[in-house]
Amino acid sequence: MSARRARTAPNVLGGLAGWIWLAIIIVPIYYILVTSLRPQADYYAENPLSWPSNPSLDAYGQVLANDFLRYFGNSVLVTVISVVVILAVSLMASYVVVRSTRRSTSRLFQVFLLGIAIPIQATIIPVYYLIVQLGLYDTLWALILPSIAFAIPLSVLILTNFLRDVPGELFESMTVDGAGEWRTLWSLALPLTRPAVVTVGVYNALQVWNGFLFPLVLTQSAETRVLPLSLWAFQGEFSVNVPAVLAAVVLSVLPILAAYVVGRRQLVSGLTAGFGK
Repeated sequence: MSARRARTAPNVLGGLAGWIWLAIIIVPIYYILVTSLRPQADYYAENPLSWPSNPSLDAYGQVLANDFLRYFGNSVLVTVISVVVILAVSLMASYVVVRSTRRSTSRLFQVFLLGIAIPIQATIIPVYYLIVQLGLYDTLWALILPSIAFAIPLSVLILTNFLRDVPGELFESMTVDGAGEWRTLWSLALPLTRPAVVTVGVYNALQVWNGFLFPLVLTQSAETRVLPLSLWAFQGEFSVNVPAVLAAVVLSVLPILAAYVVGRRQLVSGLTAGFGK
């Protein structure tokens, strides 16, 4: 009886730690939302954590009137193209690594693993020189191509581990039915690894969307500016208007938040798929 009570006793310390951690996360988010709705004239006159006495969307209007939609469109274009190419190339490469028995394939996989160990910051000068030599400096392709290259190694590793868990009998049955490699890839491998594909897609979308180093070094003009760099510019432009800066932060977070809401189930299943084996 005592053992049963010990097993069902509530974890008070764990629950308290969970509430503290929730407060640490919620308070900054609440502050950003509340401040973005506060008029600039009331920013220093009211409690920073209190609800605005006169809620206003003027800060959002100021941000949207200063080329925010252009920066938003650039970020969407860079992120969508990068993620689509990353998923397509990584899935095909992972399929080859799992299905091929050639020795060169294992060497190729080792090259992908080597790419994980190379930090982006250590290669920024060679990447900058290469982009300039290709004539892509200050273009969106200067952001897309490096983002794809540095995301593929980790994506291949994750998808390869998932594909290795697919029973070989399924691949053999597809071959017996006359299916080619492309048909097997898109009709069998892709549906069975969908949680991993969504996980890799959301993770890489977050990395590309929030990337700051490549836009800072590889672009210059306002026409190619993306949201992370534009937030830095807004901070200088609205150095006194704090609600406008935080309104720009809220608008930049909404697309990634929407992507998480849509794919949260697949994302959680992809992150926890290997724990029950």
